[in-house]
Amino acid sequence: MSQTTVTPADRSPVFSTARMPRWAPAVIAVASIALSIGISLAAGWESEVQWGLIAALLFVLGSYVVTARVEGPRQAKDRVVTSLVWVCFILAIVPLLSLAWTTISNGAQIVDVYFLTHSMNAVLNTDPGGGVYHALLGTIEQVLIASVIAVPIGLLTAVYLVEYGKGRLARAVTFFVDVMTGIPSIVAGLFILSLWILILDLGYSGFAGSMALAILMMPVVVRSTEEMLKLVPNELREASLALGVPKWKTIMKIVIPTAIGGITTGVMLAIARITGETAPVLLLVFGSKIINNDPFEGAQSSLPLYVYQEYAIGTTQSIDRAWGAALTLIAFVMILNLVARGIARWKAPKTGR
Repeated sequence: MSQTTVTPADRSPVFSTARMPRWAPAVIAVASIALSIGISLAAGWESEVQWGLIAALLFVLGSYVVTARVEGPRQAKDRVVTSLVWVCFILAIVPLLSLAWTTISNGAQIVDVYFLTHSMNAVLNTDPGGGVYHALLGTIEQVLIASVIAVPIGLLTAVYLVEYGKGRLARAVTFFVDVMTGIPSIVAGLFILSLWILILDLGYSGFAGSMALAILMMPVVVRSTEEMLKLVPNELREASLALGVPKWKTIMKIVIPTAIGGITTGVMLAIARITGETAPVLLLVFGSKIINNDPFEGAQSSLPLYVYQEYAIGTTQSIDRAWGAALTLIAFVMILNLVARGIARWKAPKTGR
C-alpha cells in the first residue's frame, strides 16, 4: 500500500505562532470609544450610556476580528471571553464610582466638625446650619443593639446547621432562614410595630427599630457563617476528635477560629445592609431633631432616616444636609469594614513556616 506524505504546509495548525502585542487591547478600546462617539453623534444620540454600550459591543467584536486574523479563531474565542469579563467589570464599577463621586462632591462641602457634632435642635428647615450628630448617635446605638441580638443567634444557628443539624428540624430551620432572607424591610418593621407598639404599647424607641433590624440581619449572618464553616476541612475536626477533644471544644478552638475571617466578613455585610435601612426606622424610631442618648425611651433618628427627611423637605439647605449625611453614612460603613478586616487578620490562625 502506498502512503501519502503529508507535508507541514498541508497541516492546519491548531495554534497560531503569531501573537498580538500587549498594547493591542488598549488600542482596540480607544478605537471602539472613538467609533462609538462618531456613530452616536451621526445618529443624534446624546446619552452617554448609549455611547458606552456601543463602545463595549465594538470592543468585543473588534477583539474577536483582530485576534482571529492574527492568532487564529481558537485564540479569538478566548479573547472574546476575556473582553466580556472586562466589559462586565467596567459596567459594574462605573455606577459605583459615579455614586461615590456624586456623594463626595455634594457632601464634602458641608461635612465638617460642626456638622458632625451638632443636631437639628432649634434649626428651621430653611435655615443653614444644623448637624447630624443625633442621627449618627442613633445609628450607632441601633446597629450595635441589633448586632448584639442577631450575631450570637445567627452564629449559633449556623453552628447547629453545620455541626449538629440533621433531620426535619434542620430542614425546617434552613427553610425559614431562606424565607427570612427575602423578607422586605417594611414587613419586619410592621411586625415589630404591631407587636411592640400596638399590642404591648411600649412606644417608639431606638430599641424597637433595633429589633426589626435584627430580624433582617439574622438570615444574612446565618447563611454567611454556614458557608464559611462548611469550608473548614473535615480533617481538622477528625484530628481534634481523635485526640479526645470534645466536639464543643473542637468547634470553639478549631472550627470557628479557622473560619473567623469569613465569619467576620459575613457579619460586616449584614451590618452594612441594616445600616442603610430606612423603612423600619421610619415606622418604629419615628425620627427626632434633638439628641436622645437613651435607645429604650423616646423617638430617635438615624442617618438613612435623616437623609430621607431632609431631602423630602426640598430646600437648598436641607438637600445639602442630606448629601452630607449620605457621605457620613458611607464613611461609617467603610470604617466598619476596615475594622472588620483588621479583626479578621488579627484573629486569623497563624501558620508556621
